[in-house]
Amino acid sequence: MTGSVRRGRGRDAATRRLAERRGRWAERLCLWHLRLRGWRIVARGWRCPAGEIDIVARRGRTVAIIEVKAREELVAAAHAVSPRQRRRIARAAEALILARPDLAGLAVRFDLMLVTSRRLPRHWPDAWRVSG
Repeated sequence: MTGSVRRGRGRDAATRRLAERRGRWAERLCLWHLRLRGWRIVARGWRCPAGEIDIVARRGRTVAIIEVKAREELVAAAHAVSPRQRRRIARAAEALILARPDLAGLAVRFDLMLVTSRRLPRHWPDAWRVSG
């Protein structure tokens, strides 16, 4: 095994850096897309021990917890959020609401924004619901 590929990771450092750069670009694109549609950005890259939320946006009495996925194909982007990742995002959203009392009492939903090459982002409102 070569030194450039880490065991268990499946991707070398250069590939990871490229994916991270693409992800940051996709998030910036989504931020502008949301702003142009009347959303106010409350937070981006919000982290806590439970997980990370890419974008938190508010419009009226709705808070959208938004996961951004950038892939070559739209279908691949849509299937990129695993059930485990959804649970982590939901736990992070709970922590966010506790940390931000101004968001308590608002309707919270989980959205997905899909970014593919040479296209505007696709906003999938209420992409999943948290049971329980």
